[in-house]
Amino acid sequence: MQTQADRLKLTLLGTGTSQGVPVIGCECPVCTSTDPHDQRLRSAALLTCGPTNILIDAGPDLRLQMLRARVRHLDAILITHEHNDHVIGLDDVRPFNFSTGRPMAVYAQPRVADIVRFRFAYVFESPHPGLPRIELHAIDADTPFQLNGLNIQPIGIWHGTLPILGFRFGDLAYLTDVKTIPPDQLQKVKGTRFLVINALRRRAHPTHLTLEEALALIEEIGPEHAWLTHISHELGLAREVSAQLPLGVSLGYDGLEIICP
Repeated sequence: MQTQADRLKLTLLGTGTSQGVPVIGCECPVCTSTDPHDQRLRSAALLTCGPTNILIDAGPDLRLQMLRARVRHLDAILITHEHNDHVIGLDDVRPFNFSTGRPMAVYAQPRVADIVRFRFAYVFESPHPGLPRIELHAIDADTPFQLNGLNIQPIGIWHGTLPILGFRFGDLAYLTDVKTIPPDQLQKVKGTRFLVINALRRRAHPTHLTLEEALALIEEIGPEHAWLTHISHELGLAREVSAQLPLGVSLGYDGLEIICP
C-alpha cells in the first residue's frame, strides 16, 4: 500500500518503436551504432511506488525487460492499446502467476480487453495449469481509479484514428503512440511536472507525433522536464538528437529511471 513517504519512480523498460532498434536487416548509422542509447526495445515502462510495481504495456520484449530490470513481482499491468508491440508479451506473465498463485490483473479499455481475449483465447478457454492466468479489468478515459492506494488518471488520446489511453500518476504523465489529444483530455495532463511522450521521427507520420509536433505539445503542456520515447531509427543518432533538443527535454533510453521527489 502506498504511503505519503513513498516516491514514484518510472523506469523506461523500452523506448523503441514497434520494430525496435536496431531494425532487422537495417544497416543505417543508428542500427549499426554501438552506443547503448541507440539500442531500444519495444516501448514499455515500470511504475514503482513503495512495494507496488505496475507495468505499462506488455510487448514482445517483456521477458527480457523483466530480467534486465530485475523485476521480481508485478501487481498489475496497464494497457495503452491493443497493437502487438503493446500486448503480445502477456504470455510471459506466467512466472508471476506461479510465484504468487494469482492471476495477473490487467487493466484496459473494454475494446482492448475483448481483443486480448481473442488473441489469447487459449488463456481463457483452457484449464491447463501451465498457461498464464489473466484477470481483465475495464477502464476508460474519464474514470480515475486506484491500485494499492495509488491514484491513476487515464488520459484519452488518439493514435491516428484509434482512441487509446495514456496515464497520469500524480506529477508524472506517460503518453505513448500519441498523434492528437482532445482539449478536455489535455487539461488532465497540464500541471504535470514530468512528462514522457512519443516522438517517432522527423518526417510526417499519420499516427505518431513527429519530433517537431512532440516539442510543440511539450511546450503547450509545460512540464518541468519531458522525455521522448517510442523512437524510430529514423530520428537519428541519440548523441546528435540530444544536442539539438531544447532545455528541459531529453531523449529517453532503455533503463532510464525518472524519480518524482
